[in-house]
Amino acid sequence: MSFPQRLADDAALIDARLTAALAGHPDVPVVHAMRYALRGGKRLRGFLALESARLHGLDAIDPAASVEALHAYSLVHDDMPCMDDDDLRRGQPTVHIQWDEATAVLAGDALQTLAFELLTEAPNGLALVAGLARASGAQGMVLGQALDIAAETAEEPLTLEEITRLQAGKTGALISYSAQVGAIMAGADTAPLRAYADALGLAFQIADDILDVIGDSAKAGKRLNKDAAAGKATFVSLLGLDGAKLRARELVDIASAALDPYGHQAEILREAARFVIARES
Repeated sequence: MSFPQRLADDAALIDARLTAALAGHPDVPVVHAMRYALRGGKRLRGFLALESARLHGLDAIDPAASVEALHAYSLVHDDMPCMDDDDLRRGQPTVHIQWDEATAVLAGDALQTLAFELLTEAPNGLALVAGLARASGAQGMVLGQALDIAAETAEEPLTLEEITRLQAGKTGALISYSAQVGAIMAGADTAPLRAYADALGLAFQIADDILDVIGDSAKAGKRLNKDAAAGKATFVSLLGLDGAKLRARELVDIASAALDPYGHQAEILREAARFVIARES
């Protein structure tokens, strides 16, 4: 099966699981906002969880749905006026625009708690919970978000080392966790998948920075050129457009090589790495 087909099939499985998880919730605005926030998206993180589990002969639909709920929460909060102040996400108004700021805060909070609830029945669930907490908290995603906010008022633009650290948290930590899910569930060595995902996550962010400069906002489903307008350092501003593209390709090669222990079984994950730097959204 090709990567695009596997990604689409996995997205359908994840959407069905998230729909089922919210089926018994009250008919109130905050739940409507949760469902709204979960719409769309590539489901790349969920795919990584499912595919890493397949490498170990396991099913990871609950961890896959969990990481997508966590990711959706982060986007809801990241879009708010106190953070990135965006009015468009995945081609639709952001949650605080569609409802209000209070509903957006609560919907994000509820999506975060849903993420951890979904992990409770998974094999090796305690280790999965601990891993997701580290990846999404003040050692990972939240740290990256905090560094990003601090950079907006810094006297000097970030260096390449500083922006790499920032993005390893803000974007990379959750991607890294997602790709390690299968090994965590199996109690296996996480090192090969962690090396793969660390390179993948950085390539993903470089691709985002490239899209912010040369992408199509209609395809991206969000406003572009925000970083340049704000004077923020990006991989493109530090490396140049061609240099950023070259670095992204190098990272894809690193990610692919990290999967050598899995042989041909990991070919779809290699395709995923190539997709990350070729995407248009």
